[in-house]
Amino acid sequence: MSTKRRILLIEDEPHIALGLKDALEFEGFAVMHTARGLEGVAVARAERPDCVILDIMLPDLNGYKVCEELRRLDAQVPIIMLTARSQESDKIRGLDAGADDYVTKPFSVNELVARIRAIFRRAARATGAPETFRIGDAEVNLTTQTVTRGDKSEPLSFYETELLRLLHGKTGAPVSREEILTKVWGLEATPTNRTVDNFVVKLRKKIEDAPDKPIHILTVYGTGYKLAL
Repeated sequence: MSTKRRILLIEDEPHIALGLKDALEFEGFAVMHTARGLEGVAVARAERPDCVILDIMLPDLNGYKVCEELRRLDAQVPIIMLTARSQESDKIRGLDAGADDYVTKPFSVNELVARIRAIFRRAARATGAPETFRIGDAEVNLTTQTVTRGDKSEPLSFYETELLRLLHGKTGAPVSREEILTKVWGLEATPTNRTVDNFVVKLRKKIEDAPDKPIHILTVYGTGYKLAL
């Protein structure tokens, strides 16, 4: 039986799909490819891939809808969106649909591969952090990747889980955006990278009573964020 990590690539541009498939297979991944969104959902349902790379502009169903369907199938599988749109609102829409990360075209294949490898590395890494803890009236379970408030339970994406794991491990202490990007995403910080901020917005919606007036996931101006239980 193959031990290769399996990646589902949903991309309709033939030259991009072929280049990515070749590059990922060269790096040792097993790649399943489809050019249509509905077919991608069907493949994901049947094959249960370890990671999904998803283009937003597809001929039958846009990537946002596909992402929502994939999330209904599996709350934990990492989903990386490929987009030609660089507007922050489009990226936030992708994250709200359930994506874990996004890469804007044109992109470096090496960077994409590095992000995928970082996902798998962190998923396999043992950690001494507790697997469950409370933040206010929310109970976070890192094992099941869920957050529960009252009788409502919501899934946490891979990156949301890892971000909470890092902040909880340093409860009360400021954690810089640079450290978060390095330890959670495996990326170097750049002045235009708003990834961390976008994910904090998502987490506040799941944890805070008033997301626009947070009391648990706090901004440390000029630095990053800190967690107050």
